[in-house]
Amino acid sequence: TSDLSPVVLPPLEPLDLPLRAVELGCTGRWELLNVPGAPESTLPHGLPPCAPDLQQEAEQLFLSSPAWLPLHGVDHPARKWQRKMDPWSLLAVLGAPVPSDLQAQRHPTTGQILGYKEVLLENTDLTATTSLSLRRPPGPVSQSLWGNPTQYPFWPGGMDEPTITDLSTREEAEEEIDFEKELLTVPPGFKKGVDFAPKVNHSAPARGLLSLSRLLEPLDLGGGNEDGREAVGQPGGTRGDTAPASPCSAPLARTSSLEDLVLKEATTAILPTELPKALPQEQWAIPVDVTSPVGDFYRLIPQPAFQWAFEPDVFQKQAILHLERHDSVFVAAHTSAGKTVVAEYAIALAQKHMTRTIYTSPIKALSNQKFRDFRNTFGDVGLLTGDIQLHPEASCLIMTTEILRSMLYSGSDVIRDLEWVIFDEVHYINDAERGVVWEEVLIMLPDHVSIILLSATVPNALEFADWIGRLKRRQIYVISTVTRPVPLEHYLFTGNSPKTQGELFLLLDSRAVEAKKERMSKHAQTFGAKQPTASGGDRGVYLSLLASLRTRAQLPVVVFTFSRGRCDEQASGLTSLDLTTSSEKSEIHLFLQRCLARLRGSDRQLPQVLHMSELLHRGLGVHHSGVLPILKEIVEMLFSRGLVKVLFATETFAMGVNMPHDGSTFRDLLPGEYVQMAGRAGRRGLGPHRHCHLALQGPRARDVDLHRMMMGKPSQLQSQFRLTYTMILNLLRVDALRVEDMMKRSFSEFPSRKDSKAHEQALAELTKRLEALKEPDMTDQLVDLPEYYRWGEELTESRRRVMESVNGLKSLSTGRVVVVQNQEHHNALGVILQVSSNSTSRVFTTLVLCDKHTCERGSASPDVPYPDDLVGFKLFLPEGPCDHTVAKLQPGDVAAITTKVLRVNGEQILEDFSKKQQPKFKKDPPIAAVTTAVQELLRLAQAYPAGPPTLDPVNDLKLKDVSVVEGGLRARKLEELIRGAQCVHSPRFPAQYLKLRERMQIQKEMERLRFLLSDQSLLLLPEYHQRVEVLRTLGYVDEAGTVKLAGRVACAMSSHELLLTELLFDNALSALQPEEIAALLSGLVCQSSGDPGEQLPSTLKQGMERVRAVAKRIGEVQEACGLNQTVEEFVGELNFGLVEVVYEWARGMPFSELAGLSGTPEGLVVRCIQRLAEMCRSLRGAARLVGEPVLGAKMETAATLLRRDIVFAASLYTQ
Repeated sequence: TSDLSPVVLPPLEPLDLPLRAVELGCTGRWELLNVPGAPESTLPHGLPPCAPDLQQEAEQLFLSSPAWLPLHGVDHPARKWQRKMDPWSLLAVLGAPVPSDLQAQRHPTTGQILGYKEVLLENTDLTATTSLSLRRPPGPVSQSLWGNPTQYPFWPGGMDEPTITDLSTREEAEEEIDFEKELLTVPPGFKKGVDFAPKVNHSAPARGLLSLSRLLEPLDLGGGNEDGREAVGQPGGTRGDTAPASPCSAPLARTSSLEDLVLKEATTAILPTELPKALPQEQWAIPVDVTSPVGDFYRLIPQPAFQWAFEPDVFQKQAILHLERHDSVFVAAHTSAGKTVVAEYAIALAQKHMTRTIYTSPIKALSNQKFRDFRNTFGDVGLLTGDIQLHPEASCLIMTTEILRSMLYSGSDVIRDLEWVIFDEVHYINDAERGVVWEEVLIMLPDHVSIILLSATVPNALEFADWIGRLKRRQIYVISTVTRPVPLEHYLFTGNSPKTQGELFLLLDSRAVEAKKERMSKHAQTFGAKQPTASGGDRGVYLSLLASLRTRAQLPVVVFTFSRGRCDEQASGLTSLDLTTSSEKSEIHLFLQRCLARLRGSDRQLPQVLHMSELLHRGLGVHHSGVLPILKEIVEMLFSRGLVKVLFATETFAMGVNMPHDGSTFRDLLPGEYVQMAGRAGRRGLGPHRHCHLALQGPRARDVDLHRMMMGKPSQLQSQFRLTYTMILNLLRVDALRVEDMMKRSFSEFPSRKDSKAHEQALAELTKRLEALKEPDMTDQLVDLPEYYRWGEELTESRRRVMESVNGLKSLSTGRVVVVQNQEHHNALGVILQVSSNSTSRVFTTLVLCDKHTCERGSASPDVPYPDDLVGFKLFLPEGPCDHTVAKLQPGDVAAITTKVLRVNGEQILEDFSKKQQPKFKKDPPIAAVTTAVQELLRLAQAYPAGPPTLDPVNDLKLKDVSVVEGGLRARKLEELIRGAQCVHSPRFPAQYLKLRERMQIQKEMERLRFLLSDQSLLLLPEYHQRVEVLRTLGYVDEAGTVKLAGRVACAMSSHELLLTELLFDNALSALQPEEIAALLSGLVCQSSGDPGEQLPSTLKQGMERVRAVAKRIGEVQEACGLNQTVEEFVGELNFGLVEVVYEWARGMPFSELAGLSGTPEGLVVRCIQRLAEMCRSLRGAARLVGEPVLGAKMETAATLLRRDIVFAASLYTQ
């Protein structure tokens, strides 16, 4: 039995089981296989390696046990490693750029490659910091959008690039350089220089070296095409070959190096036989006839780049045709005419061409609106403003004009792909503060960019377009229309009495004005308003007017009022008015909830938000600069939907309208401003016609000239160009661009510069005439002939200055006897009959003695003055019967003012003279008044043959000016010199004098033309020199005009560049906290005046004093350099009214609590903080530029502290 008992075996181990565990990949799943010899893993090489946990390893090694680190050892800190000297590394330079490339030659039909040809490359050594050429390589990707202040801009279109000849003779005052002696050896800023002592002169070049002079012989850079091609083929065209080009050679196109001048195709050289680029007879502004229909529009453009749901108007079709030809256009039309169609087509055209478009607007709010509109239409649209950057890679970029200016100065690579720049609301160029930005951008745009200008109707559109055409050397097509697709009807609402509250008077031409005057004068007791002075009267007028409009179904309505306070009062006064239905109230409520949801809780309970919500529910809205930006956008959107029935708005709602409040007095609206506001009514798609109502109130109502305001011409486009330090520094840092060129091309200089081509032609003709004239004989007795001529001219000029002085003109009154000297009369006595003035000078109608028959004057021609003619006044005496004439004289025609005064009846003499001009009265005897005057003059001429006594400038005319007194002494000296002249005794004197005078007159005219063509005739040139002197005194530029570090920092500032840079370099901000810096800088951007408050910390008070001290120092430098701005005016630009508000906001105070700190409207507070954040960003970049990382970090922190909550709530248009 024991043998049959079961054997108990030990349990099997897992490894003894006939199973294999296999891991499936690296997913963590396992399977059991009953297969002997199965693999342990399905991966070909086992499990992938696993990296250790770096964080855990770092904590264990460096944080838990740092003692092993070498830096904790005592001996290690003193250790140093000797650097191996490698002098040869100093000689290592980057390889020169490849001068040539292989170009495939293809069959023109099949495109098959036939061979390869080596071609020379141009502009291979250009960089963004040395060249203005578009051929330079692009900068880093990080700088492609905004550019870099150290980069050069691209070459402005229409500006002549300097030739070799221009570069050598740019400065007339530049001294001649003697290359043999007096050479400068120490460069500016260096302590040591180069020794230019003469070395041993080798008569012949060493063996194996080429002679440069021999290489230059076959090169004729000024020749024709054949010579040019031969020059290209010369193998010796190395750097510097063109340096000794003769001055008679043709000017060469501007290039980056002298080598390019030799290697460039001969066709690129400007040959002397070519016509100039701009002919004087060319017309740059071409008006387009918008009355003729464009019948073949769809034949010319079978596949338009953009399609509209409506048929474009004629003027829109004309503009589109020119856009297809890549022409620049200026569209001037009313607000409602549909100018945006032109902009839309340009954007679509750029997308079709795969280029880019920039749409600029005057203000950020308009940029946001256009972004929404164009994004809905095109999709590929970006937005760039001071505080937001959306889709910068888009084909259409919308931005303010200031940002485009910054991109142009910084050489942004966006400009390379640019096809169109659209300037909207161009009439904003009249803005005194920011109009200069438009001119700068137009001047700086490169040549390949076409321009589209959209403007309200302006009377001088052709003149403005002509300026841009001459500026850019391209024709501008002016498309102007005054018709409105939606007609406007203008009504006059005169009162709120029961009898007239339903009456509206249609204004037609001047009849309405007369009707209004009649009502105001005759029926003021029974009709019309009682001239309310309180807001209660306003409330009655508005209730009456709105009730009248509501019955006529003419809502919504915009009420323009030129005061923020009045807007709020008028809207708040209409408490009983409810204009919305229940469904509209629901829609308004939901829209408000959705828009305000993005605000934090306390911001939703702001008084202005609650008040505006209550108004909006009743269909009322308020829109002005004091309203919070998000509320303004809500009002605009609800108004566009027709849910705001009555909108009380200021000028911010009608772009381009400024408040008619100049300083301390209110003025009438200008016609252009009235039209701009009336245009808000005439939007397309809103009905067959729109209405514009005028409610005239107050004591000024009867004075308003309705006819002038409604029927007058709009304001002209006027230049607001002025010099700014940013402009000067940005141009000074680029050697090839000059501030004088910018000033020449400004719209303000256009009237005097538009004839420059004619002046150049006249100068060339005069030069030829002068060369053809024979030199006068000035030998023997005629040696002093030039001096005699000069003495006579100087004496005549000194007398003319006395005549044109204020007291001299006063003495030229009716009855005064004068000596007349002009082309018709030679030292003839006359008596003034009448004095009249025009816009430029005074005109004296004078009775002058003359011969009945013109007689010759002895042996000497009357054109040749002898000493008796110059020193005294050898009076004209008629040799035959005495006669008289009446002449209109300028002050320069009066040679002397005598002490004699006659009693004459000027009106009778003038009537008699004009009567005698008729043939039938010509032989009538003169009247007694004429006879008496002529006899008196003849008696005086006979009594004083050398001239009657004249008024002394000092004793009689009481001229106290030092120059006048010195001029009188100089005149006596000149009279002595003229009397002692020897040349007058020569028999050849008359003939040689005429020759000399002709020569001198031509030279004088040539000097005048050269002056008009030179920089010296620029109106702003003295101010430019003064501003450069300020920059030199402050250390922003050196004596040679090179921009230093401080100047480069100032270039990066958008405003207050001098003050911010001085604060930066004075370390006035480094020791302060970020919130304190932001509070102090608010004084530079705040627009509302006020007291900073007494509760400020001492550091802020000290900081304010320091900022004022720096501003005072800059103002004193400006005043010392001759600028008009006084120190008080410069310091007065600082406004510390919001220092406490900004300080508390930066420290985290909710916006709802800020209202109690200042009486400034919330909208202005938000605008101040937004501009302040932009300034902090620019200061951050400047701090990094000068190596101040601590200040840069503080400025970044300050900008971050400011950018929060309702102040920087995203625009509704961008969502």
